[in-house]
Amino acid sequence: MLPLEIALLVFACVFGGALVGMFSSAALPEHHLSKDSVDSIKMGMGLVATMTALVLGLVTASAKSAFDSQAASVEQTASDILALDRVLASYGPETQEIRESIKRVLASRMTQIWPEDGSGSRRDAPEALATAEGIQRSLLALSPKGDAQSWLKSRALDLASDVLQTRWRSLASGSNVVQTPFLVVVVSWLTVIFWSFGLVAPRNATVIAVLLVCALSVSASIFLILEMGNPYEGLMRVSSAPLKFTLDHLGK
Repeated sequence: MLPLEIALLVFACVFGGALVGMFSSAALPEHHLSKDSVDSIKMGMGLVATMTALVLGLVTASAKSAFDSQAASVEQTASDILALDRVLASYGPETQEIRESIKRVLASRMTQIWPEDGSGSRRDAPEALATAEGIQRSLLALSPKGDAQSWLKSRALDLASDVLQTRWRSLASGSNVVQTPFLVVVVSWLTVIFWSFGLVAPRNATVIAVLLVCALSVSASIFLILEMGNPYEGLMRVSSAPLKFTLDHLGK
């Protein structure tokens, strides 16, 4: 399911729990909602609310860290590719074909990850991976003439290796930081909490409006967590600006 669909489902569960609590209070015997009973309910739900807040805070921090890590990988890749291009330019005209291949691969990869319709994917196409590894083989096949070109070849191989390593690290890292069992448990906690809110709250338009806003806020937090867990898809995506800058300056 998409993050927006999950967030809407969370909202339905949470706000539905509040409405069920409000209407079920009328069916309970009066002594079940006495002052002592309400105080006990608030104490128990306070504990559940604290656990929920802690868990959501930790997951939000984890999702933000994963998102920032992917953004940093894009920036590192952009700088390494640009540095590689400049090293090859310094090596000599015999690297022109390699530089053109790098530009083609980067343009193709950007179209795959950041298409206009927003349905990007960081999965490698087999031909793109073969081309990237072919570039590395072409670098190995260079025949330096003198110490300067030997150093430039060594530097180019190091940069190419760094780019591939960053790429594999990005592919190997998990894209979804929120597992389904965790989501089910957290939504269950939130539903019970809002049910308790509705159970002890008076039934009027103001209270319902406040519970509605609270349910929307909780659903929005789940939406943001899921969006950050998929940094190359949806509304919140890693910026392609560093790679666009690199692409514009390749071959110059």
